Amino acid sequence: MPPSGPTLMLIVFAGLPGVGKTTLSRTLARRIGAVRLRIDSIEQAVLAGAPPGREMDDAGYRVARAVAADNLRLGHTVIADAVNPIAAARAAWRAMAQSVSVPAFEIEVICSDTEAHRRRIETRTSDIPGLPLPTWDEICEQVRSGGYEPWDRERLVVDTFGRSVEENVDAIRAALTGG
Repeated sequence: MPPSGPTLMLIVFAGLPGVGKTTLSRTLARRIGAVRLRIDSIEQAVLAGAPPGREMDDAGYRVARAVAADNLRLGHTVIADAVNPIAAARAAWRAMAQSVSVPAFEIEVICSDTEAHRRRIETRTSDIPGLPLPTWDEICEQVRSGGYEPWDRERLVVDTFGRSVEENVDAIRAALTGG
């Protein structure tokens, strides 16, 4: 059976590291036949080719938005997998989607159980060569310092605690299609 998905759109995943964005976005992309852009992969590739000590800033996000726009213009649904920690990053995705006349659907992934989230962070390994994963203390500091800004707009909130990947992807697909 071929993948079936929503009408052409940009699907933006956001959330703290270790909450399950990559797992959900990968599974959703397979199920609906979407192009998936993972910021971690893009940033690691950019850093690998950059002079030592060069700051990333928002280069990975800029590259991803450009590639997303190209794919949306070709008629492909695109999934962006990124922390998207600040309102400006989320607004940039929406602006890009608007510039190519497609809707943007935003999903914030959370893990409502702090201990489960911490265990995920402390036991996971990187699937991207050379990518250092943030520690639990670094994630907590990001939240404390305001580096992960609260949302000020509507979005689908998906809690990965106590629900399977399949249950969450089914819920996302239902929300995408209005079902």
